[in-house]
Amino acid sequence: MCGVLFTFNPELEAQELERKCRESSARIMHRGPDDNGLEVQSPWAVGHRRLAILDLAGSRQPMCDPTARYWLSYNGELYNFRELRTALEPHWTFRYRGDTEVVLAGLIHEGESFLRRMEGMWALALWDRESATLFLARDRMGKKPLYYQHARRAFACASELRALRSLAVAKWQEDPDSTADYFRFGYPLPGTTAYAGVREVLPGHVLRWHPDQGVKEQSYWRLVSGGYSGTLAQAASQMREKLIQAVKRRLVSDVEVGAFLSGGVDSSLVVGILGKELNVHPKTFTIGFTESSFDERPYAQRVAEHFGTDHFERVLERWSSETLIRLMLDHVGQPFADSSLLATAEVSAVAAEQVKVSMSGDGGDELFSGYQRYQARVLLRWYTRLPRQLRGNVDKLIRALPEPMAHHSGSLLKKAHLFLDAAARETESRSYTAPPIYPETELAQLLPDLAPRGHTPPGLPQECRLDHVTEMMTMDALVYLPQDILVKVDRASMAHSLEARAPFLDREVVELAFALPRRWHRRGLRGKRLLGQAFPSLLPSWLWRRRKQGFSVPVHAWFRKELGDKLLTLIQGYDSPLNGPHVEKMLHDHRHGRRDHGMRLWGIYAYLIWRAHD
Repeated sequence: MCGVLFTFNPELEAQELERKCRESSARIMHRGPDDNGLEVQSPWAVGHRRLAILDLAGSRQPMCDPTARYWLSYNGELYNFRELRTALEPHWTFRYRGDTEVVLAGLIHEGESFLRRMEGMWALALWDRESATLFLARDRMGKKPLYYQHARRAFACASELRALRSLAVAKWQEDPDSTADYFRFGYPLPGTTAYAGVREVLPGHVLRWHPDQGVKEQSYWRLVSGGYSGTLAQAASQMREKLIQAVKRRLVSDVEVGAFLSGGVDSSLVVGILGKELNVHPKTFTIGFTESSFDERPYAQRVAEHFGTDHFERVLERWSSETLIRLMLDHVGQPFADSSLLATAEVSAVAAEQVKVSMSGDGGDELFSGYQRYQARVLLRWYTRLPRQLRGNVDKLIRALPEPMAHHSGSLLKKAHLFLDAAARETESRSYTAPPIYPETELAQLLPDLAPRGHTPPGLPQECRLDHVTEMMTMDALVYLPQDILVKVDRASMAHSLEARAPFLDREVVELAFALPRRWHRRGLRGKRLLGQAFPSLLPSWLWRRRKQGFSVPVHAWFRKELGDKLLTLIQGYDSPLNGPHVEKMLHDHRHGRRDHGMRLWGIYAYLIWRAHD
């Protein structure tokens, strides 16, 4: 896995252009500590940082064709590169053994259509020196990042925001609309960033830029729901075959491949397929917590023993502000409210001590209806039909009981509080974009001047009417997955020079999962029905029965101690659009056990950390 950068800036002298590019490259050294390359031909320059996974001694980048017309900087893994190379050999004399030259040859020979034959993950920049045209592309699900900025006749792009800032072609300023989006969802919406005029290439899209023609962006792939014509048994058989093939593809490597293991269904399935279907027993990695309701180590250990893996684990007992600041500023580069970023970085550190590549179970919940909020949506259909007075009495009764600070998977009362929050949001709007942090009424109290603002969220990718749960799954795949889960995993893993691979996000797996009727993914209030039918005996029976937990961090406990003091210092010491007294009241109620505001307070803390150090 690697880091990409490109810039075209006629306003800079060649020496200054090179200096900025070297600074930008240094800021993403963690993405590629094994090698770096830079080609400067003022007014343009293309650079690359390399984490060597394939063809370790060759395939240096940026890579050009024999005429030096085309220059490629590529971050990704092309799992079917050997098959594509064979098809391209009549048209190209290959010099290297890796996948980079296959991407270069394919794009030159076939153009944009070659992307549709690529299986893997990528973000790439291809510069045509002769026509002065830049071609950018990002993988279908948005696993690999690519940010850009353009102004006048200048353009810059890079894998991370901090690296892009070194190449800035215009002033960077906070975008108030993105700030409003952040406090709704915990991240900017697709295509946007925390900075006005600084954009990201959308998943499944290509972007072309010419200094005299500006930017043109269009999709080459889209997510489609429905259309499957077979039976449930046929679908289960096909999914089994495709998921095994997806895991097998992700073993393509010249270095050892490990696997994250949480003890949940998704990561355990990946490990089980490796062990039982492919006869590979990888090193596995788990992070745990001292708070028992958040600690999944016992389950992960049982799975590791079942499949005979070489298992490694670590306990996240405490964290430091310096760790968060480094992750937020040096890697994410903008506010990010998912506190499990810390735990993901820690388990990545454990894995990076042993391997350079690790598989994950990311995407399983979005594809196979695994989140408990889907279950809540089913229940809400019935709850909202109850008489208003009865619902009001239920609300008063539950709200009168203090909200537990335990993980929701182990507390019915905690689930009841969360359910009432969801019911309150249901009365605000029937639409769904992503799991919100703040409902609109609370957002107006927190951000009185910015609450009405925000970018327009993406719409559903087809005209047909979807049921509510399918709508949620689709929008989670389009918004929550690329903006939260994949950002977290990419930045946390790459911070430790570790490549993460997600078999569930294989194109064929994704397309089949979304083609199936929603009822095949759920049985009553439980999801992942199809996975159970596809792999009925691969996992131990207790694992299929285990309640969904999710990967979360006990921030509620942290804010009752020193982290609460740090938040008070930030809210009182720095100017921001936040309503300070409202934040202080939230913290007071949280510390006195009246309400669990841990997740909301973390979002505020992460934003203030970014604002104080940006």
